[in-house]
Amino acid sequence: MSDAKFILVLKSCITMGLSLILLGIYCHNYSETIQMMGVDGIIVSAMCVAFGMALSLPTKMYLTFMLVKREAEKTP
Repeated sequence: MSDAKFILVLKSCITMGLSLILLGIYCHNYSETIQMMGVDGIIVSAMCVAFGMALSLPTKMYLTFMLVKREAEKTP
């Protein structure tokens, strides 16, 4: 897989992760259905946030290391 395609995949993982985090926050704070579910609703919203963090944080770190490595190779 080329670097450009790999970067695109990583950026899409970051976007999905941030979307899941925002969905979890929305569900926890504003959704009536989640409140009616009780503890199960809290678990659902917490799992959205947890999966979002699992998707977004490691990919950000790897993407940063990859971009720094690319810049180091360009400069003489």
